[in-house]
Amino acid sequence: MSDGVLVVDKPAAMGSTDVVRVLRRVTRQRRVGHTGTLDPDATGVLVVCLGRATRLVRFLQEGRKAYLARVAFGVETTTQDASGRIVAERSADDVTEGRLRQALTGFVGDIEQVPPMVSAVKVGGERLYDKARRGEVVRREPRTVTIHDIVVESFEPGERAHASLLVTCSSGTYIRTLAHDLGGALGCGASLARLRRLTNGAFTVHDAHALTEIQEAAEHGELHRLVLTMAEAVRGLPSVEVDAETARAVATGRGLPPTGIPGPIALLHRVGGEPTLVAIYADADGHARAQAVFVQPADLQRSESR
Repeated sequence: MSDGVLVVDKPAAMGSTDVVRVLRRVTRQRRVGHTGTLDPDATGVLVVCLGRATRLVRFLQEGRKAYLARVAFGVETTTQDASGRIVAERSADDVTEGRLRQALTGFVGDIEQVPPMVSAVKVGGERLYDKARRGEVVRREPRTVTIHDIVVESFEPGERAHASLLVTCSSGTYIRTLAHDLGGALGCGASLARLRRLTNGAFTVHDAHALTEIQEAAEHGELHRLVLTMAEAVRGLPSVEVDAETARAVATGRGLPPTGIPGPIALLHRVGGEPTLVAIYADADGHARAQAVFVQPADLQRSESR
């Protein structure tokens, strides 16, 4: 099985680590990792890196994300979503679409969120959800996240008003917490009823494959059709094609002249007409320096001699 990236359409009632466990078995790869957790009840885009591509995780997880969120007003739960125990109920019949839209203006831009107790955030070296299972509640420091846009897709008034929101946000944003805080702003409380991730960086639901499709492809020896190469996987990053001489220098981790491009940049080299990811570089201290190298000089020599 080659190194690369699988874009999975995660089903509900399955944790992100469960998906990784299934893919380890299906792909026969030990090194498998995802670029951003989805809650068990959430569905949608989960980007999973295989083999050497696991070194891409830190570069792929920082992109914007988009979610379709179904928010239930008038209900608060222990987990801020439908999986938790209801702790408060109020009528939401005074929530109008106009009030909702006005309240949402306060959540666009850089905002602070307190991570929920049931989350993968570590406090004191331990995941919050492990503490929550023991009934512990600990202080969590607020984190700054960015909400780029919120679009009201639909609104249904009533004692149990509901809204469907299209949210575009930065990595690290908790949509459950957004729903909870929105309910607080409206004075009725709220929780997340349903969540689907539509995009994760450059990857969308149109790129995603159901686990059943992935398993069937593996059974028929056709899994390679679904796996993106590492060069394809970095399409969301700025990229530069380099010649053979530069590629060999890059393969040894040698510094290059600064690119002038903020953030990481993918260096590609064509072998037999197909682009190969050689390395990820970034400007630092007046040079472009290797952040991760994916080939060895010998790999390039073998490829060029074919």
